Amino acid sequence: MTRIEQLMQRLPEDIDCAWISADVNRRYFTGMASSAGNVICFRDGAYLLIDFRYIEKARACVKDCQVIELENLSVQVENLLQQHHATTIAVESAEMTLQQFSNLQKRFSHQYTWNTSNVLSDAIKECRMVKTPDEIEQIQAAQRIAEAALQNVIDWLHVGVTEREIQRKLDFTMLELGAEAMSFPTIALTGARTSMPHGVPSDAAVQAGDFVLMDFGAMVNGYHSDMTRTVCVGTPTEKMKSVYEVVRQAQAAALQAARAGITGKALDAIARDIITAAGYGKQFGHSLGHGVGMDIHEYPNAAPSSHVSLEPGNVVTIEPGIYLPGEFGVRIEDFVVITETGCRNLTAVTPDLICIPAK
Repeated sequence: MTRIEQLMQRLPEDIDCAWISADVNRRYFTGMASSAGNVICFRDGAYLLIDFRYIEKARACVKDCQVIELENLSVQVENLLQQHHATTIAVESAEMTLQQFSNLQKRFSHQYTWNTSNVLSDAIKECRMVKTPDEIEQIQAAQRIAEAALQNVIDWLHVGVTEREIQRKLDFTMLELGAEAMSFPTIALTGARTSMPHGVPSDAAVQAGDFVLMDFGAMVNGYHSDMTRTVCVGTPTEKMKSVYEVVRQAQAAALQAARAGITGKALDAIARDIITAAGYGKQFGHSLGHGVGMDIHEYPNAAPSSHVSLEPGNVVTIEPGIYLPGEFGVRIEDFVVITETGCRNLTAVTPDLICIPAK
């Protein structure tokens, strides 16, 4: 069964047509990356309407739907709606702006009913939650590129290098090793600035005894990796080692507990309770993790608000952290594939504290 057929099965019977226009979702269902195009799905067929810029590529690589060169969107879609006897059209409420929907609605006659609830976005989310072996293979390939880039940086990292230089070296190495793009803007922080979970790299330079926090990932064939490592250049203080060990233990416990059936809330609590017991509960201000796939943040989440149970094939991050403003921060992030009996860690880099000689 194709991904489009799976999607249409998830929709209520009164939905005759699903209109997909978001770039990532269009790529997920057709296999083609582009900045334009509309996928019009029916229960007995699907079509990609795309303009001249992409038509040759689309005809060569698009799967599971018929490719049509875009000439007049309104006329062509209306013809398809009539051909398939469709009257109710669902749109991506989570992706489409009010202005985009208003403009779309004005193009068509009033005989059609537009479903603007979350029904289509939720169905797409559910389709993408469980990864196939091929998807996991792409994610794993992206992770191996990121890990090689990290090792390259660790071998080079030294006192005096700036956060922006670290960021550039990670990014360049991932691209050189075959990454399609970065998973997200790379985070590289040093010293007291490591207490900012999502700080932006600056010209701050590494000093002897500093933590360096790096959060980054590569993209391969549309699929992302995600990892964070906090290393020390020189010798860490006893407090730095102690805080790092709390985070490491919290992550290890969560990795041990991750399996099908556990809720995101329960998994988050396992790591959070360890950090809270150590006296740093208020310094762990974000959730334990999130899904990863064709978006860097997908469902399901491992968060205090998540009552969704994890399923085999989910790919989620496990990334506890402690952040002490004015001092330092520590985050260790792996990501795993959930299985019936546990999880398979896709991250091969040690979670133990790596200390690089100050030089």
